[in-house]
Amino acid sequence: MHTKTIALDGDGVLLDYNLAYASAWERAFGFYPKEKDPNAYWALDRWDIERLEGDRLHQFRTAFGISFWESIPAMSGALEACHSLRAAGYTLVCVSALEERFSAARQSNLNKLGFPIERVIATGPASSTGSPKAEALRQLRPVAFVDDYLPYMVGIQPGIHLALILRERNGSPNVGERLTAVTSTHGSLLEFARWWTDNK
Repeated sequence: MHTKTIALDGDGVLLDYNLAYASAWERAFGFYPKEKDPNAYWALDRWDIERLEGDRLHQFRTAFGISFWESIPAMSGALEACHSLRAAGYTLVCVSALEERFSAARQSNLNKLGFPIERVIATGPASSTGSPKAEALRQLRPVAFVDDYLPYMVGIQPGIHLALILRERNGSPNVGERLTAVTSTHGSLLEFARWWTDNK
């Protein structure tokens, strides 16, 4: 039996990592970058910024500490979506391919924004062996898993509803034959929540 748990990705589903990326750039280099393509999937393509290496890259990475992961803004409509799912009786868990050392910061971030998220499971970054979230989802056994990154849908055990958020399309990895692994697609977490509560 599956629990009445819904697993939600963090960046791109609950939290606007791409927007926070520009703020990190400002902290590192002293200016907020201009937006180049608001429909870009990746932060590097959304903002008019240089490709970094060497000392400049190291300088930028210092902006991604605890304070960064505690202060990412919510995706539009995500808070409303979570409260509606919670009101419908679901327990919400954030399953994120985040380094474990930042899991408490992510929980703090979600709490400060008012998300009714029970806990954060940080699985670590992607590996060549498949989705880094597969084992966590096997143990959690949610009724649904919502992510905005198609490669993380591949290799998930059968029986979990896989909902893919098709956000910004330019450069999106959410294309091709692997879409057959997905159960449903939605434009945002709020769209998913409305659809899910209307159909369950």
